[in-house]
Amino acid sequence: MTINELQDEIIDEFEAFDDWLDRYQLLCDYGRELKKDPLPEADKTDSNLIDGCQSKVWFTCRKEDGKLFFKGDSDALLVQGIVALLLHVLSGHTPQEILDAKLYFVDRIGLQEHLSPTRSNGVVAMLKQIKLYALAYNTNL
Repeated sequence: MTINELQDEIIDEFEAFDDWLDRYQLLCDYGRELKKDPLPEADKTDSNLIDGCQSKVWFTCRKEDGKLFFKGDSDALLVQGIVALLLHVLSGHTPQEILDAKLYFVDRIGLQEHLSPTRSNGVVAMLKQIKLYALAYNTNL
């Protein structure tokens, strides 16, 4: 699936719920999905820690067959859900696809307006780190 198709899929899932408590629950469910393929404890290092997040958030990235695959975790369940959404949309794509992506799902599901300012800044920091990985691995530059 393309990045936009994955974003649209998430938007559809969240739009099925009118109540934000249900949407938070869905976000937490996404977070629990991270635990099925957890980030190894050995990767929870300062070098993988995302600056600018209220909670602790770690990302790793590997390139395989021209595509980037991310893993991540957080010490907060709600933030794990945000990490899971970002990784669901962006993992498994080429660096150029990630760099070219216009990520609209965060705004469309209303996440930005329902997060505290520090959590919103954390989302921006996570996206920045993913784009930096894509930039570092991009062979088209």
